[in-house]
Formats: sequence, C-alpha cells, structure tokens
Amino acid sequence: MSTETTVATAVDVASWMQEVASAVEAEATHLTQLDSAIGDGDHGVNMTRGFRAVVEAVDGSQPPGKQLITAGKTLVSKVGGASGPLWGTALRRAGRSVGDAPALDGPVLVAALDAALAGVVELGAAEPGDKTMVDALGPAVAALRAGVEDGGDLGEAIASAAAAAEEGARSTVPMQARKGRASYLGERSIGHQDPGATSSALIVAALGRALGPQG
Repeated sequence: MSTETTVATAVDVASWMQEVASAVEAEATHLTQLDSAIGDGDHGVNMTRGFRAVVEAVDGSQPPGKQLITAGKTLVSKVGGASGPLWGTALRRAGRSVGDAPALDGPVLVAALDAALAGVVELGAAEPGDKTMVDALGPAVAALRAGVEDGGDLGEAIASAAAAAEEGARSTVPMQARKGRASYLGERSIGHQDPGATSSALIVAALGRALGPQG
C-alpha cells in the first residue's frame, strides 16, 4: 500500500458528528457549569441531546453535503436555546457550501466552515469580542484557511484551527457579553468563559479525530 492512500486528506462527516457527540457528552457537566454562571444552565444537556440525535439521523452513505444538512436540520428540531438554531444554521450552510463535492478535503472544508461562520454571524448578529461562539469559530476558520492555503497537511491545519478555537474560547473570560442571555448580566458576565465558545472549540477539535483518506 502506498503512503498516499493512508494520508488523511478528508474529514468523514459521520465520524465527525460521532466525535462531537462523544466530546460534548464527556464535557457536558463542564459546559453546564459555565452556562449556569451566565446563562440558563442547560447547554451541556442540550448539546448532548442534540448531537446524539444527529448521530442517529446522519446516513454515512450519503455525500458529505447532504450529511451536514441533515445534521443541521436535526439540531434545529432537537436543541433548545440559542445553540440549536445557531449550530443548525451553521451546519446547513456548510452543507450547502459543500454541494455535490465527493469529499470534505482541505479547500472544501475551509469553504464549509467559512459558510458556517457566516451563518452564525448573520443569525446571531454577533461580532468578535461579543463573548459568543464567534470568538472561537472565527479564529479557527482563519487558522484552517491559512494552513490549507500553505499546502500543508490537513491534520496539521485542523490542529492549528483547534488551538485557535481553544484560545478564542479562553479569550472570552475577560469579555463583557454583548449578545444573548449573558448580555443581560452586564459587567457580571465578565470573568466567565462563554459556554458556546467552549463547545465550539470541542466541535472544531473533533474534526481532527474524523480524518481519513479521501474517497
């Protein structure tokens, strides 16, 4: 077997959703603690329930674009609060961006996550610095694009994106929330890490565990 057939060159959507579901479930208590400080306290439960449903709904035999659209629709119908509509929109936009592409390789993945970010920004009317998932997702997309455009290994590009998302999530701690329920707290929202940014970092990191050969 040549090395070319074993190099990880594309993300498997069904595997990604499974990795997200596992990661979110493992961190559910932490996400809920973060959300209890500045939100409704149900983020961990909602995200766990939503991505469990996604794993059941996604058909791995379908092309990646259709899988992403199915995942998005499922989240909208299963997850309460803001995270369901936001991630539902993100994944549906990503799926439409992928279109009929046979694989979620580097350039297709960059375009998909760029479309996902645009959908989140549009729906949530959030900008960087508002203490939302945008603060994790924005840097992640920028890092992924830079890694892919440099022509490097997709795994390394995703690792850079995951690190940027993690750093972005941590950067929300000193911010005052300007969007969502947390914004009602005003200055009391300062000093807490945003739960949506935190779960977004988990979702980006899960990409790296869903890598495999293209095709």
